Amino acid sequence: MNDQDRQHLTRCAELAGAALRSGNDPFGSLLMSGAGEVLFEDHNRTADGDATQHPEIAIARWAAAHLSPEQRARATVYTSGEHCLMCAAAHGWVGLGRIVYASSSRQLTEWMGEFGAQPGRVNPLPIQDVLREWSVEGLEPALSARLRELHRQNFRRQAES
Repeated sequence: MNDQDRQHLTRCAELAGAALRSGNDPFGSLLMSGAGEVLFEDHNRTADGDATQHPEIAIARWAAAHLSPEQRARATVYTSGEHCLMCAAAHGWVGLGRIVYASSSRQLTEWMGEFGAQPGRVNPLPIQDVLREWSVEGLEPALSARLRELHRQNFRRQAES
């Protein structure tokens, strides 16, 4: 992971914060072309009750509609949190390239346990357990405290409602 990767992950953390401020779960992602151009960015849009509205799914759909298979393979997806198995599968089916994440599914599981949350309905699998032979890089320790705090705030908000 290099400084440019960290810069993009910082943007993903900003998108996660925007998600939280808009009542969504705090996750943000962006798609970079092989040439280093930001092509698409989004955050979770789960506030309406559709738990499938993850930014990685939006990226996969956008990429399938706008990029050739070669362009998708050269692209990089940056994300605040490691892909869930649904998003990892979408990533693989569309043929996107490298994945870089700031916090892992394992970290999120540990954080949620610390907050007193019940385990989710879906097992938190590492990306490599879903996708074979994929270029995956993560964690970014410099963002851990920031992302943990976003998830803590989200848990507290949900517990109060």
